[in-house]
Amino acid sequence: MTAPSLVVLPDAGAVAARGAELSAEEIRAAVATRGRCALAVSGGRTPWIMFSRLADEQLPWDDVVIYQVDERVAAEGDPERNLTHLLRSLPADAAARVLPMPVVAEDLEQAAAEYAASLPERLDLVHLGLGADGHTASLVPGDPVLDVADRDVAVTRPYQGRRRMTITFPALARARRILWVVTGEDKAGALQQLRAGDRSIPAGRVPAENAIVLADAAAARAQREEGL
Repeated sequence: MTAPSLVVLPDAGAVAARGAELSAEEIRAAVATRGRCALAVSGGRTPWIMFSRLADEQLPWDDVVIYQVDERVAAEGDPERNLTHLLRSLPADAAARVLPMPVVAEDLEQAAAEYAASLPERLDLVHLGLGADGHTASLVPGDPVLDVADRDVAVTRPYQGRRRMTITFPALARARRILWVVTGEDKAGALQQLRAGDRSIPAGRVPAENAIVLADAAAARAQREEGL
């Protein structure tokens, strides 16, 4: 069993800083190799700090396309939308093309199919977070989208009061690189399951071969105690 590599950092700020460095490296490498970088991003406070720190990096933004990993079905500008915070956190001079998930469409299933068609065959870099319940993206325990094998984007049942649009496991499995950002003591148990490849949680079903986990000391507590 392959576990994703783990880097433990002192706190969420250090995780955000290292995440920005690694993201910059992957963006540059993708553009140098393939002429563009397809980057898919999730929500969460630490990732938004991470993206804001990309302002310190000289990046070929014109050759970057940013996709969403998942999004709540909510109105434009809603504070619960990941897009709202992503646009605020990106550097002011970032000329990347951002392709939002079409969660305001009347026909969400058709919109999901159209968004899937906009994805490249392989995403170059996917940022993922980890929920205390083991969910990642909007792939949550017990939702039927966990079993979707023929679509790269699907629409979930309501979770924490909102339906979601999410990238599915097949698209994640083809990604060239996955960057997990995990912070907070409440994530310690789920992180342990993730690194053990525990398929009883959604996160444990994401392939580990091309993945790296950045975790703060609080989230990684169980890993250190058990010597993982």
